[in-house]
Amino acid sequence: MKVIITGGTGFLGKALAANLSADQHEVIVLSRNPGENKGLPAGVKVIAWDGKSAKGWHQYAEGADAIVNLAGESIAGESLLKIRWTAARKERILQSRVNAGKAVTEAVQLAQRKPSVVVQASAVGFYGPRDARPVDETAASGNDFLSKVCQDWEAATAGVEAFGVRRVIIRTGVVLSKNEGALPMQSLPFKLFAGGPIGTGKQGYPWIHIRDEVKAIRFLIENPFAEGAFNLTAPQIVNNLQFSQALGRAMHRPSLLPTPTFVFKILFGEASTVLVDGQVVEPKRLIQAGFHFEFPEVGPALEDIFH
Repeated sequence: MKVIITGGTGFLGKALAANLSADQHEVIVLSRNPGENKGLPAGVKVIAWDGKSAKGWHQYAEGADAIVNLAGESIAGESLLKIRWTAARKERILQSRVNAGKAVTEAVQLAQRKPSVVVQASAVGFYGPRDARPVDETAASGNDFLSKVCQDWEAATAGVEAFGVRRVIIRTGVVLSKNEGALPMQSLPFKLFAGGPIGTGKQGYPWIHIRDEVKAIRFLIENPFAEGAFNLTAPQIVNNLQFSQALGRAMHRPSLLPTPTFVFKILFGEASTVLVDGQVVEPKRLIQAGFHFEFPEVGPALEDIFH
């Protein structure tokens, strides 16, 4: 296969690129700084793009088997000190996603031989903060900032369907990996013997192991009947308290010290919703399509990561 990945130098993009490259597929990563990228396999081609148009790369979309659009500024920021959502940051978060989607749509439009599928990234934040009742792909969107970002993110590539291109939307939960993503930050208090749940711990914690995330994206690319929205979350439903307990066991650390919600709200303002709110999300359509999880339960998933 020939697969183009936007956002291919990010956490998920690198994992997907490495997986595809290991199976001898042609992988093309789009980057705004092609000379500064590290962590990609030697066989991956890195092409410069501006993040908002098809200029300079649309020719690679010709006859591509898939375009996976993962591009977008980090919701959580580069560090704890940069997590706050100023008005300027919120605009960058939104526009980086919308512009990337427009660029992908433009490239599809210009291609004489259209790509077979566009995989559009999104997140479980689409559903907004929820109570303990499970939601699947038929649930309505929320109305907070993250939900609206996800809605616009998803809509940004909707135009490719008018050209007869299959489109898949991946609404991803918290992707678990030892060295990148949210888990290193979450595990730090546990390393210091100060770990525990956030607030009451009752908020849903939709999660997925990095290997299952990559495996699911591959599955959706390669399954010609897959289209529309899919929740990329593990089938075992846990809340923040249960996840914290499982994390403590995997790290051989206690999970006894809850952090009050107000602390995060004082520190991070509106952005604290990433930590203190949650959803209970079911991967209903993924399971119905025949996908099999390598790590359906959180305990073994964390044990695999930390051992």
